[in-house]
Amino acid sequence: MTVTFRKAHQDELPLVLSWAAAEGWNPGPGDAAAFYSSDPEGFFVADTGTGPVAAISVVNHSDDFAFLGLYLCQPDHRGKGIGYGLWQHALTHAGHRTVGLDGVPGQQDDYRKSGFVAAGQTYRFEGRVPEKREAGLRPASAGDRALFYQAEGRANGYAKPAFMNAWTQDTDSRRTFTLGTAFATIRRCARGAKIGPFVADNLDDAQALLMAIAAAFPADPFIIDVPDDQVGLTALCNGWGMQASFNTARMYRGTAPVPGPGIRSIATLELG
Repeated sequence: MTVTFRKAHQDELPLVLSWAAAEGWNPGPGDAAAFYSSDPEGFFVADTGTGPVAAISVVNHSDDFAFLGLYLCQPDHRGKGIGYGLWQHALTHAGHRTVGLDGVPGQQDDYRKSGFVAAGQTYRFEGRVPEKREAGLRPASAGDRALFYQAEGRANGYAKPAFMNAWTQDTDSRRTFTLGTAFATIRRCARGAKIGPFVADNLDDAQALLMAIAAAFPADPFIIDVPDDQVGLTALCNGWGMQASFNTARMYRGTAPVPGPGIRSIATLELG
């Protein structure tokens, strides 16, 4: 069997995301276009001649930072070295950059063998968010986007302007809201709605924005990916009765970025 490692075409990303859905990752219907526009050169597949059987993304967000995700291999092609070969092929796209990923427990040892070091945990919370309307809540405008790139970059310690430009543009399934200096993007997924990224200066602002979004964009459940250093946000989710459904290890190959102060959640586990 001949296997070719190549760049993925844009029209192949929905297939890759369907694999992610089958694995329980719960992507959104508008994810593919926003993901691809972040770095069209950063998506790869293994092709046996009849189509892709494995996939991975290594998206270069900036001159010094990349993020790895969407690492998937079809069940009947696992254990043959195809996934690892594609992994090695795709990582060359990052060049000298620090590379981040969110590693599931079963693969963290393999990531360590490739030079990745754990820097913390990310916990996925799912459940209801109380609704409270806020007069100051408004949809984000085009003029807000540059401020969002900067705020989100400071909060996480790395910037991803191309991704944020696409991600904060409203679609039928994805909207971005702002309340004061806080902002968040929320998107419908196959199940419920995911909130991310989410950035606020303090916990009071975070609570007000989340409750206002729940009133403006009802969903069941709401899903938020929370870094383990976000003690206040974790307590808020627990207080609302949200459940931690699983966790990943945030890992880096290279110098780990330093998150800034304030309240934050992860945009997506696939692109950071």
